[in-house]
Amino acid sequence: MKRLLCVDDSPDMLSTLLDLLQSDFEIVGALSSGSTAVDAATSYKPDIILLDVDLGDTTGFLVAQKLRSAGCPARIVFLSVHESIDFIQAAEDVGAAGYVFKSQIDRDLMKTLHAAS
Repeated sequence: MKRLLCVDDSPDMLSTLLDLLQSDFEIVGALSSGSTAVDAATSYKPDIILLDVDLGDTTGFLVAQKLRSAGCPARIVFLSVHESIDFIQAAEDVGAAGYVFKSQIDRDLMKTLHAAS
């Protein structure tokens, strides 16, 4: 079972994600702050990091850059309310393995995560 770290600043979204994903993935952490993601990734060694684009203390894109600079090998899948090509391109620019619109979680999240693993 693939190890998954979830990072989203909304407690309700984290709860929803855990409910949706716990049967298919080993959830190694659920964080509400981007500033803790690099340390958590080092400690938990996830295979995949599900990362919100808009975090209260930073952006998911900056967190992804820090993860890459720290040598984190985890695949990164972004989750976002932003459905603009500019955001998708920014995700690709930082090496995203996938990008899921929050409006399409039920349809796209599971298949995107499995494709990334």
